[in-house]
Amino acid sequence: MIYTGIDLIEIPRVAGVLERYPKRFLEKVFTEGEQRYARGRAHQLASRFAAKEAVMKVLGTGVRGMPWKSIEVTRKRGGPPEILLHGPAKARAEKMGITRIALSLSHSRDFATASAVGEARDDAWRP
Repeated sequence: MIYTGIDLIEIPRVAGVLERYPKRFLEKVFTEGEQRYARGRAHQLASRFAAKEAVMKVLGTGVRGMPWKSIEVTRKRGGPPEILLHGPAKARAEKMGITRIALSLSHSRDFATASAVGEARDDAWRP
């Protein structure tokens, strides 16, 4: 079984929120590791924001059903971005039988996008 999610976000919109509410926005949406990696760069934050929304779609919850920081985008030096799930997101994925989430990120000057694919066991629960 495969679940998919995709999201597209305007980088200037993220930059505007970051400018108006820097501390509140960063602490509500991004883990400490994500904040360290992005170093306040709007395109990095936007691609991670899009990734979180794409994963929420994989999990079938939408933004109202999942805490932002329960989905974390990580990246090892020289490697692709990866998803780490915590708390409610991890529990939901386990319930769905999702064993892995593949992630692809991209951005241009104005847009950031993310695509997520969740791979589940064939005998997994289906929402």
